[in-house]
Amino acid sequence: MRLANKTVIITGAAQGMGGTITETLAREGADLLLAARTPEPLEEMAEKVRAIGRRAEVATTDVTEEAQVIRLVECAREFFDGRIDILVNTAGATGPIETPVWKIEDQAFNDLLRKNVSGVFLPIKHVLPTMIEQRYGKIVTIGGASGMRGYRYRAGYSSSKWAVRGLTRTTALDVGEYNINVNLIMPGIVETPRMDKLCREKAKARGWTTEQVYEEYVAEMALKRVTTPQDVADSVVFLASDDAQNITGQEVVVDGGWAV
Repeated sequence: MRLANKTVIITGAAQGMGGTITETLAREGADLLLAARTPEPLEEMAEKVRAIGRRAEVATTDVTEEAQVIRLVECAREFFDGRIDILVNTAGATGPIETPVWKIEDQAFNDLLRKNVSGVFLPIKHVLPTMIEQRYGKIVTIGGASGMRGYRYRAGYSSSKWAVRGLTRTTALDVGEYNINVNLIMPGIVETPRMDKLCREKAKARGWTTEQVYEEYVAEMALKRVTTPQDVADSVVFLASDDAQNITGQEVVVDGGWAV
């Protein structure tokens, strides 16, 4: 197991892609502090982790609220006896769909940046003092391939994913001397309920069927297949492990060739 006895905070831990990542980390030997805004799915996921044979604790957290993030890190330090080896930032939002720039509400744009950028910045900010003290840490954030290309009618989402690239690269420079790796995974379209919602809303706006929207995405991919949550989870394990000890400030694109 590549993460045997490592301690992990994971945000957005319970549902969709985050749930798959959580279970995969547990199977690789990690103990986990699970964070998300809704407690019931967290408790269900914690039971799955414990059934795998790993330790799990939950902390209901809105990662855009600094006081709550501080409490999250304090909870992790207590649960893990002062050590935090890995932070995985999975929490995020989609924002306006099929909406041109001139029709995006200012509040909607700024809310999305807060969720997708501040919601990554705050956990990183508050976990780093522990990692610096122990001279070890792995930070893996889920970004998006739309942060590598323009994404028509998704200006808010694309902007937020571009911003997380800058945050990742700069943080890697700031903390490299403390033996902390900071990397980013860039999924494309991932087979999750969020993708189903995206296809439905795009289809409604265009007067298409959801199948037509889905096939349009597939046609844009070099491999002609949609990324699965497990594809992303396997990449998280690699970057969180010491197999990636000399990789930092980088983006691993897992998108079937969508952003090529």
